Amino acid sequence: MGWFSRLFMEEKEGRRVAKPRYPGAMLLQSRYSYKPSYSKVIYLPPALSGEQKQAPEYNPTQSGNTKLNYKTHGKHFLLFARKEIKEKHPSALDKFQKMMHGAENKKIVVFLDYDGTLSPIVNDPDVAFMTDKMRAVVHEVGCCFPTSIISGRSREKVYDFVQLDNIYYAGSHGMDIMAPLQPLRIRDWKYHAKAVDLKGNKLVIYQPANKYLSEINQIQMSLKEKTAAIDGVNIEDNKFCMSVHFRNVSDEDLGSLEEEVKSVLEEHPHFRLTRGKKVLEIRPPIDWDKGHALEYLLDSLGLGSSNDVLPIYIGDDTSDEDAFELIHRKRQGYSIIVTSIPRETWASYSLYDTTEVMLFLEYLAKWKSISSAS
Repeated sequence: MGWFSRLFMEEKEGRRVAKPRYPGAMLLQSRYSYKPSYSKVIYLPPALSGEQKQAPEYNPTQSGNTKLNYKTHGKHFLLFARKEIKEKHPSALDKFQKMMHGAENKKIVVFLDYDGTLSPIVNDPDVAFMTDKMRAVVHEVGCCFPTSIISGRSREKVYDFVQLDNIYYAGSHGMDIMAPLQPLRIRDWKYHAKAVDLKGNKLVIYQPANKYLSEINQIQMSLKEKTAAIDGVNIEDNKFCMSVHFRNVSDEDLGSLEEEVKSVLEEHPHFRLTRGKKVLEIRPPIDWDKGHALEYLLDSLGLGSSNDVLPIYIGDDTSDEDAFELIHRKRQGYSIIVTSIPRETWASYSLYDTTEVMLFLEYLAKWKSISSAS
């Protein structure tokens, strides 16, 4: 069976629905026409507006091939998707030298998402492990530049996955930050607490949503009760936000799941409901996101008002768009989206998957080593 023929796995509403290996995309073809003379590629990423967007149509008969088989058609589908990404958001690997030319005499600070960036997206979020090679590369980058991981997961859970002590961690979409201690920069200690790492370094923990913790626990209990009858639901406690993973929920149950989640929020109307990759997220009502976390960490490093700082932020999910937008608005730094499909984003550059992320980070560490030696 060829690669393309393996795409067709089910029928929906009179159409053949393709299931490619890469999430977020579907290839539609009439069930009455099995010749791949014309098909319509529709991308279904979580758009910024929360609505599904449609990418341009792909007509394989215009690709220069007069004779197409299933295998080549499938390959053209992937090539078309990748070309669309690179046209709007050039590859950070292809443009690495240009990027580093602009980084000369700058203080680079690296920010990374975790899921989908340092580790592949998996069906069970509890086993989203990064590879030892990726860990070694992140450690090397952390030795070269101030490096932070900003994730929607709880800070403790991200640390358990990464297990590195030379970087900083921000969990709950930046609502739980462990950063360098800069006492003179902290005007309000209300949501701060001092800490010490294993090496004796003084740190500060910042938790701006701390007052909502008891209510978040109530929401968690209600969610578990109301979704208990729906197979495949995974309720993840990320301390200051809740994640309702539905990657393993059947299509027939998705509507019921969303209704149950919304019914819980009716009792807590000030909380916000956001969406990510196969996940619904419930957040407390504070004006804080990954963009704010980026600014806080820069300020903690003494670089908040610096004109020669150059933040590099790499992420794959809609929650990373807040950081991308901040970099875009300030015109200071590089934002890199990790995606295999075209999507709306504030990011300037792109990387295809976690393998390319690792390669980019390797380039970055080697560039630092060479530039320091010269």
